[in-house]
Amino acid sequence: MKVTLQSITDARWLPLALARFDEVLNDHAHCEKKAAANALSLLQSYPEVPGLPALMARLAREESAHLAKVLAVMDERGLQLTHDRGDPYAKGLQQLMRNPAKERRLDRLLVAAIIEARSHERLQLLADGLEDPELKRMYAELAQSEDGHTELFVRLAQQVEDPAVAAARLQELLVGEARIVAELPLRAAVH
Repeated sequence: MKVTLQSITDARWLPLALARFDEVLNDHAHCEKKAAANALSLLQSYPEVPGLPALMARLAREESAHLAKVLAVMDERGLQLTHDRGDPYAKGLQQLMRNPAKERRLDRLLVAAIIEARSHERLQLLADGLEDPELKRMYAELAQSEDGHTELFVRLAQQVEDPAVAAARLQELLVGEARIVAELPLRAAVH
């Protein structure tokens, strides 16, 4: 089972993101913070899933390290983290999740995989578009990490549900994700 996004990022996003890179950094920091918090939330919610607690503890540490890298870049640029204004993309995906406990567990893992896949796409676009060699390298490394996180969440989803059921649900969620992306205005943000 592979996460294949149903839409690619609008070509106008990268020039906007590069022109307003300070805003992207702020949003990116909040994304990494929420990714670490989500890993801990999944650990709290599903400790019975074999291997999940250790994997989520490791992921929370890795996402926190990513947050520290982004904050260091912000500090070098004289930027201060602002209040989180929320992420309409993630909120839209959360609204697609079902409520019965078993279905919600699967959906949370699949939505996390989709968010990581979109993050991978956008961070790779930044890596390819940035001119500063250090930022280019950092974003390429972060993009590669996001790809690994996508695979991690897919493996966990296949562990908690029949792979055919998980794959069918993933496709439904990917269609919803493409619709959400199409409906959102372009923003200087990771999502």
